Amino acid sequence: MNVSFRLNGEDVTATNVSPTTTLLDWLRETRGLTGTKEGCNEGDCGACSVIVTDDTGVLPLNACILFLPQLRGKAIRTVEGISAPDGTLHPVQQAMIDHHGSQCGFCTPGFITTMAANHLNGRTDHDTALAGNLCRCTGYAPIIRAAKAAENTPVPDHMHDMPLLLAENIPGEPQAGAEPPNHPTTLDGFADWYAANPDTTLVAGATDVGLWVTKLMRDLGETAFLSHVEGLRGVTVTDDTITIGAMTTLSDLHPVMAEHHPAFAELIRRYGSAQVRNAATIGGNVANGSPIGDGPPALIALDATLHLRRGPQTRSLPISEFFIDYGKQDRAKGEFLTHITLPRGPDYLRCYKLSKRFDQDISAVCGALWIEVADGTVQTARLAFGGMAATPKRGFKAEAALSQKPWTEESVHAAMAALAQDFTPLSDMRASAAYRMEAAQNMLLRAWTEDQGAPTSVLEIRA
Repeated sequence: MNVSFRLNGEDVTATNVSPTTTLLDWLRETRGLTGTKEGCNEGDCGACSVIVTDDTGVLPLNACILFLPQLRGKAIRTVEGISAPDGTLHPVQQAMIDHHGSQCGFCTPGFITTMAANHLNGRTDHDTALAGNLCRCTGYAPIIRAAKAAENTPVPDHMHDMPLLLAENIPGEPQAGAEPPNHPTTLDGFADWYAANPDTTLVAGATDVGLWVTKLMRDLGETAFLSHVEGLRGVTVTDDTITIGAMTTLSDLHPVMAEHHPAFAELIRRYGSAQVRNAATIGGNVANGSPIGDGPPALIALDATLHLRRGPQTRSLPISEFFIDYGKQDRAKGEFLTHITLPRGPDYLRCYKLSKRFDQDISAVCGALWIEVADGTVQTARLAFGGMAATPKRGFKAEAALSQKPWTEESVHAAMAALAQDFTPLSDMRASAAYRMEAAQNMLLRAWTEDQGAPTSVLEIRA
């Protein structure tokens, strides 16, 4: 297949490429742009970070798990394109020199591109924005000092990229108005095509599917890239509901949740890195059915409804009924998730993520607790956990131990005991079964303790 985009200001077409060719491999092997580094090859280290500009904005993304078809019509800027055409250094490059932000240099190109994207976007939350760029020799202090030093410098003119608008005269690209089967643009057209081709691998952000290729060396067979399907992205808030398109990225979902459910927003902030959140979709997080995905427990606690479609047929079901067993969901062949709805109302959600690293780590246990209390009595309890079973799952017996009971430490301990009847966790490299159970139980106690006004955040408690 052929894919056209803009690269460092030049319109290019990648010809006769496999749909699962990563941008990282193409840049290094075909274009000789070796400044973009391969570190982890799974989106964790940020050494491969590039800047991607499309109709949603300017985003730092991981090139190692970006397939070329995902870049159709977009603009990409690598570390080779950060300095001006006349060789003048970008402010973040000069700041890194001035503040001694590079030592071995392997991670530096990824830091430079991420910092340049953040500089263009006016981001100053450097600890969060750079959490996906790892450095093991310089240390982060001089890098953060460099980012701060560049904050108020002007954005160079050449950094204002415009996405490539596909036209009829680009060789190998579809004619204007045409819809390539593996890169659909209309919801109806895609629904009909996928119903007729149900074994196709659907690619949303590729933050999970990308690893099937780079780590598992899997042949994905027929693929379809959903980033341009109309109507699958965005969040709509009404008086009664919050409707989230399946292709909505976690970065786009974050500010909406920050307004309506701050605990979920904080959980999203710790989901992967900024580069991962810029690509990962909430629909993909749900549809892949991972037992340790962070999104599903929160959505279960929020009483979310999933909306699915196969051809012209649509149906809806509670998210808690979607996960059947490990790797198995209530989704027919040729059926796909279109959107998620949440009921509007007061916020009673708490989310707790337990992982070995605070940032950018997979949960050992993720707990999402919806505990509504009125007049000292628990009116509603929805307790959902990830990492405790083969699927994200509610603790129904623990909920029963709390519902219509006084919101007291005694009731909480009864619910903690009941969790042992709801879950039989496994031991693995992240945590033992006993540790997982105790951690999940303590999340219930933490919720009650927080209600009593005690500080419980690891970021707030000091020795």
